[in-house]
Amino acid sequence: HVQLVESGGGLVQAGGSLRLSCAASRSIFSSYSMRWYRQAPEKQRELVATITRGGTTNYIDSVKGRFTISRDNAKNTVYLQMNILKPEDTAVYYCNIVSAGHEIVSWGKGTLVTVSS
Repeated sequence: HVQLVESGGGLVQAGGSLRLSCAASRSIFSSYSMRWYRQAPEKQRELVATITRGGTTNYIDSVKGRFTISRDNAKNTVYLQMNILKPEDTAVYYCNIVSAGHEIVSWGKGTLVTVSS
């Protein structure tokens, strides 16, 4: 049973930066793609960024050029560097492990990012 623990969220002013981390409870990362998601208040959870096991990355248009996803398989950790943050980035951020396009691990508690204007 793999558990995911997200951390690194907080309150930041618009234009600031945060680095999120997602750690897995055991070694599983290297075989799968990883994704970051977010859920803003009263909105559906949305996919933000993906990194394949080979290191290829994809982002939704609204974060391209501002967010960077990366992974450290030796540490079972995936990161999300978020720069030039905007108030609309305010959300709870989650990660998950993906196989054949589907999340395969129970959702963690997420980490709250609040961007003030």
